[in-house]
Amino acid sequence: MSIFSTRSSPASALPRLAIVGAGGLGREVLVLARQINQVLPSWNIEGFYDDRTPTAPTIHGLPYLGSVAALNTQTEPLHVVVAVGSSRSRAAVVARLTSRHLTFATLIHPSVARADYQHIRIGQGSIISQGCILTCDIHLGQHVLLNLGCTVGHDAVLNDFCSLMPHANVGGEAHLETGVYLGTNATVINQVRVGRNTVVGAGAVAVRDLPANCTAVGVPAQSIKQHA
Repeated sequence: MSIFSTRSSPASALPRLAIVGAGGLGREVLVLARQINQVLPSWNIEGFYDDRTPTAPTIHGLPYLGSVAALNTQTEPLHVVVAVGSSRSRAAVVARLTSRHLTFATLIHPSVARADYQHIRIGQGSIISQGCILTCDIHLGQHVLLNLGCTVGHDAVLNDFCSLMPHANVGGEAHLETGVYLGTNATVINQVRVGRNTVVGAGAVAVRDLPANCTAVGVPAQSIKQHA
């Protein structure tokens, strides 16, 4: 039997949701929200906000609603999810969303196992895409992004605004500090700590601790530059 169903609920009765970011990730997050709604109607998805005006007034059938500044003028309750892949850029957008009427939504694909006995904590504003596997005793902070097919092992900690691109892997007891970015197919092995705002390049394997504010590439991953 498919995990998806055709149960429906009046859209007007559902919490309103807007996606901040009208690019490729924004469209993927729209797919994710619609997949969630297929299993259990959860969101009345209203459209997109972005400081860069899209080339078309609608995106996959939903309207472009304006800039981040326009979003802050909301006078009714609205859930938002920030679909920006860069850890630093996502944090900057979140910092600008100051209206008291806004609440950050957490979106988790229905196929991702997260039973109570797994003891997984997930912060608000996080996005967990299809195909991700989380084992047990894991802590994800706020606004964490796990793109398609990522794995996170036991006792791992991912602080706020960490970003894992498709098929990135985090081993057991690893710790990613705030704003860490793992490129596609990057791996952080067991018990390795990656410093704040560090970028681990696509395909790199971190086998030992990495400092904050650097870019590391290769196998094993080595820092090639520092950044502010």
